[in-house]
Amino acid sequence: MAKIGPIELGDFPLLLAPMEDVSDPPFRALCKEQGADVVYTEFISSEGLIRDAAKSVQKLDIYDKERPVGIQIFGANLESMIRTVEIVERSKPDFIDINFGCPVKKVVSKGAGAGILKDIPLMLKLSEAMVKHTKLPITVKTRLGWDDDSIYIQEVAERLQDVGIQAIAIHGRTRAQMYKGEAVWEPIADVKNNPRMHISVFGNGDVNSPEKALLMRDKFGLDGAMIGRASIGNPWFFADVKHFFKTGEHLAPVGILERVETAKRHLQMAIDWNGEHSGLYETRRHYTNYFKGIPNFKEYRLKMVTSDTKEAVFEVFEEVRKKFS
Repeated sequence: MAKIGPIELGDFPLLLAPMEDVSDPPFRALCKEQGADVVYTEFISSEGLIRDAAKSVQKLDIYDKERPVGIQIFGANLESMIRTVEIVERSKPDFIDINFGCPVKKVVSKGAGAGILKDIPLMLKLSEAMVKHTKLPITVKTRLGWDDDSIYIQEVAERLQDVGIQAIAIHGRTRAQMYKGEAVWEPIADVKNNPRMHISVFGNGDVNSPEKALLMRDKFGLDGAMIGRASIGNPWFFADVKHFFKTGEHLAPVGILERVETAKRHLQMAIDWNGEHSGLYETRRHYTNYFKGIPNFKEYRLKMVTSDTKEAVFEVFEEVRKKFS
């Protein structure tokens, strides 16, 4: 039974990874409907929250229908992170996750995200301070290490547990790899198999098929899978994995009518949440996968991502429905 603090998640839960400009409330709602067991907000800058930056504050929006939901924050300043906890608590998440894994240069250059993998004592200090500052469970998402010469994740995970974190998600790449090459899961399994570890250990990185999720569960023995890029424009991925676990078979491919209807719902929810301009922009990255595999689709996708009104995109959806159904 996987757990985050007192929250029971069942056997081998599927977690929607926190993804910048992807895992917003509309997309989280769609993934939840399709079987995601746990969802996370996009990562939120502690400095942005303290400054009351509009974009950071908006990311605190969470809804009861998506529970259990974690709010993920990043930063490298102890005082700022503690003040952030107090702000985050007002949104009443089920837990708070600390991002110690983002490899993007603008985050790393400030010593945050994966940048903190160069300063493990600070990582532990920040985590311990946050644990002591809230009654909410604190979890961590991180990577194997800074580079191939500094993979100390087994020791780091154990020490994070010792300062009080309640679960850990580990991406099977180093910061130096960014998102290139293959994710390596053996070191994550070593963390899980450490007899001193008792918190849940979730695997992340390249879980892009039900077969991979099954491998993570049965061969590597992890407590759950965190799904990132495989879910973009494909909220059905969670349902497919769960069906595969039960039957050993894939679900039938999603038909064009359901794809169109889901894309329409996604766009409308995004507009309702964040306004027409942002809603149009935020959903564009999903259209490639929503309509993946449909022959001669390029002209329709181009119109979807270049139209600058809701009505225009909805017209394209209707064209697609008529032509391909």
